[in-house]
Amino acid sequence: MPKGGAGAGPRRHIPAGLQVGSYVRVADNSGAKEAMIIGVIGYHGRLRRIPPATVGDMVVVTVKKGTPEMRKQVTRAIVIRQRRPYRRPDGTWIAFEDNAVVIVSQDGAPKGSEIRGPVAREAAERWPRVANIASIII
Repeated sequence: MPKGGAGAGPRRHIPAGLQVGSYVRVADNSGAKEAMIIGVIGYHGRLRRIPPATVGDMVVVTVKKGTPEMRKQVTRAIVIRQRRPYRRPDGTWIAFEDNAVVIVSQDGAPKGSEIRGPVAREAAERWPRVANIASIII
């Protein structure tokens, strides 16, 4: 099992669709609307290489748009959707219409009580507490 975060089982390789500096939609009701990725938890890379993130990864974000209490907050989030297509082991290709995250605490507990829109199965399997509040898992 790879290092870098809680996970139910071994991680499959998914092509990274996001990176540090990417703006993402916040899909929960925590008060944040838009966030920018500023770090990827568990990534140990090469000097000056921009850290990539994909579905199911925990990232560090700063809230850019939202309620005044949430704005400028630096917090952790789980990537639940990405625009870049990726292939599942059964041969199907998955691509979502936006890049989205869910704001979570340090241990992976969601701050909001509901998630708007679908959640990728890869993220739901890796983060069961996010899957519990998801309305649609694809």
